[in-house]
Amino acid sequence: MHVSVYIPFAVAAVLAVAAPTLARRLPPRTATWALTCAAVVAAGSWLGALALLAFTGFGRIPLVAFVGSWSTQALDAQDPVTGDVAAACAVLLLTATVALGVASWRRGRVLIAAFKECWQLAGDGELAVIDDAELEAFALPGLPGLGGRVVVSTGMLRTLEGTEREALLAHERAHLRGHHHFILLALQLAAAACPLLFALAKEGAYTVERWADESAAEAVGDRKAVARALARAALAKKGRQARSRAGVLAATGGPVPRRVKALLAPAPAASRVPLAAFVLLLALCVGSLAEAAHDTEKLFEAAQHAYSTTN
Repeated sequence: MHVSVYIPFAVAAVLAVAAPTLARRLPPRTATWALTCAAVVAAGSWLGALALLAFTGFGRIPLVAFVGSWSTQALDAQDPVTGDVAAACAVLLLTATVALGVASWRRGRVLIAAFKECWQLAGDGELAVIDDAELEAFALPGLPGLGGRVVVSTGMLRTLEGTEREALLAHERAHLRGHHHFILLALQLAAAACPLLFALAKEGAYTVERWADESAAEAVGDRKAVARALARAALAKKGRQARSRAGVLAATGGPVPRRVKALLAPAPAASRVPLAAFVLLLALCVGSLAEAAHDTEKLFEAAQHAYSTTN
């Protein structure tokens, strides 16, 4: 097997280090999609490369080779991957698969709980106002085709002024319009499958909030009003015991000071260079995995030919 099978590992490492920096040079919406695509492709290629390397070791087991009708001697002679490397990749693949399964189960339960809470809210409009002195404002995902709900408490509404309230609601509506709950799900599952992508997923969660911030700024036509709404809501909630809510997206989520600073600066301009870098890295990752899969196929075809000529 050629060096191409190791390229997905290198790309995942590069993305983990470089992706957050590249994302800061893109508008939030573009950055979010770039990071999400990068996470999914890198995680999938990571698992695929581990599977290919593990399979070469699995194929050397005499019983497996007998069933598959290929020569273990031919595999040993043509494949530079040692048994120890193949075994280590098998362990990593199993660990990643278990981690992905556990994360899928946990995140699935969280989403189901959010769907249930959304379904049980009174009223049938997108906005649900709850009579509560606590400072609450968040978006709940809805079932496919039914839409989600924006939930805000009377305590939060009393804390903010008119334009600030509009900005807060526009932020939460942006989460629903952009299907941000499911984007975060993809980022979290990718990081579970490949821990190297944790920093990328974290930056993706930040760009999701920035996407909603910029959408709110466009909706109200005032970037400073959105910044004030975020700052005032965050300061009002500071020191209060926050309620534990899973599966929701709140305007006060993430690093609020960093978000406020970004809103007080000019709107980010599009840049082709970091986007092109993302595309090249992902193309390299997918291409190298495809080449590695083709090399593996040829390897086992040669081993089958060797087996047929000696039996």
